[in-house]
Amino acid sequence: SPDSQTEELPGELFVTITVQGREYQKYSIDNRIYFGPVDDEEAQRLDQQQLVFHRIFDHRLIFPPIRHLRRVLDCGHGSARWAVEVAEQHPDCQVIGVDIAPHMNPDDVPENLWLQVRNVLILVLSIFSSKKTRVEGGHVHHGATRLLRVTHPSPLINMVDDLNRPFTFPANHFDLVHSRLVATGIDRSRWPAYINDIVRVLKPGGWVQMIEIYFNAQSDNGSLTDDHALRRWSTQYMRALEDRKDLRVASKLRNHFLNSGLVEVDSKMIQLPLSAWSNDPRMRAIGRSNSDNIEELLQSLALYPLTQRLHMSAQSFDLLVEQAQSEARDLTLKAYFPLYVCIGRKRA
Repeated sequence: SPDSQTEELPGELFVTITVQGREYQKYSIDNRIYFGPVDDEEAQRLDQQQLVFHRIFDHRLIFPPIRHLRRVLDCGHGSARWAVEVAEQHPDCQVIGVDIAPHMNPDDVPENLWLQVRNVLILVLSIFSSKKTRVEGGHVHHGATRLLRVTHPSPLINMVDDLNRPFTFPANHFDLVHSRLVATGIDRSRWPAYINDIVRVLKPGGWVQMIEIYFNAQSDNGSLTDDHALRRWSTQYMRALEDRKDLRVASKLRNHFLNSGLVEVDSKMIQLPLSAWSNDPRMRAIGRSNSDNIEELLQSLALYPLTQRLHMSAQSFDLLVEQAQSEARDLTLKAYFPLYVCIGRKRA
């Protein structure tokens, strides 16, 4: 199991603020790390989004050809659905998930999954490793689940680093590092070092798998213009975060991988349909399943950036989102977000 050296999880990580009915991690907002909500509503959306990814990736969780999977790192695990599924499918593999916030951690996780928060690891000490334990109010309880959502500081914590700081994981450690939709959390200037850190902690011959969405709405038939609400949503969202984040990084992943020395680099752009507009039955089903996710995403991702960073009025924001949602559902616009997948291998 991971190192059992312990320190207390800072209580500040659990403090939330409320903006127009949505909850945000105060620590992330104050430190300009992540501007998305961390409430149950967002956790449910992320779970729905994982179902969409299941469809678009034909139920494949891991793309590179890895024979013996023993250690996996999931960067920016969110609601931890991917990490949970990998741990369940590979019970002999140790899976570690890292995220800035503890709020969306699932209530029940496999025994071979550990979830880290910011620079901390929610971890049962080795003396409890053979028992099922839960953490509540800073106390350890034995019972139905090893790890429940932590709502207060707990002493069962192992210090590591967040994604915007140099990794403290040992070198040559993981068979696979998975990083998905972290562009809204990784600082713009951090990307080259972030990927270099991933390469350092990979075993020789290990793989990195990255997935990012370029949130610039496109149209398969070219009918979407800059006057459309969807395009205005994209422009405003990227403008709200451009001083801190590189939301165009999805299309740059291949170059970042090559610059870091990775080999066998393979990159692909997939159209992520916002509704069921495709003539292809498979893609039409993907668009249909993605429609509810997009409906929520257009509101949840942009609420804080547009109203608090661009100072858009609540009324103007609601109108923009309603119009963008309507256009996302409009089958004649054939709207999609470019979804980039990139894999690469560390030299053996």
